[in-house]
Amino acid sequence: MARYTGPKTKIARKFGEAIYGEDKSFEKRNYPPGQHGNNRRRGKKSEYAIQLAEKQKAKYTYGILEKQFRNLFKKSTAAPGITGQVLLQLCESRLDNVVYRMGIAPSRPAARQLVSHRHITVNGAKVNIPSYQLNAGDVVAVREKSKSLETIQNSLANSSNVYEWITWNTETKQGTFVSVPQRLQIPENINEQFIVELYSK
Repeated sequence: MARYTGPKTKIARKFGEAIYGEDKSFEKRNYPPGQHGNNRRRGKKSEYAIQLAEKQKAKYTYGILEKQFRNLFKKSTAAPGITGQVLLQLCESRLDNVVYRMGIAPSRPAARQLVSHRHITVNGAKVNIPSYQLNAGDVVAVREKSKSLETIQNSLANSSNVYEWITWNTETKQGTFVSVPQRLQIPENINEQFIVELYSK
């Protein structure tokens, strides 16, 4: 399964945001990577550079490689609605992202691993495809045999996020993907319009 496995703090520093969640190393050095760090003089970024950076930020945030991301963009252009918003909604509707949002996993990479190792079910059936697109009303649950996993229990114990478009039952360890989130309900700091402009060139 192809995925980014390089240094995460370096990527977070590049964008000036802790896009992978809490990161002590990022907090210590929250300036761009490179030999001269903060002292490096950077010229004004071109329009293309800004658009490209925004696309890369979205890809790294959701853990999606270029080919998949481009396919999602094609899907969003064909769908009704504002292309950029639909693109983010498709990213948010991925099974690995919803597992992360529900608090079953502490990060998206961890969520991806849980899904790949068949610890998660959708509507009662085991699904091991992280990019699986959920529909409104789908029930996501931890597989019966996996409910005692220490990583899942720790993640749920430390999770405090609440999203209007997701419900979660701690006792049964299952939740419902109530609806596709609206743009205001997506907390990620991504300017989707830049991504649309980049792909539309």
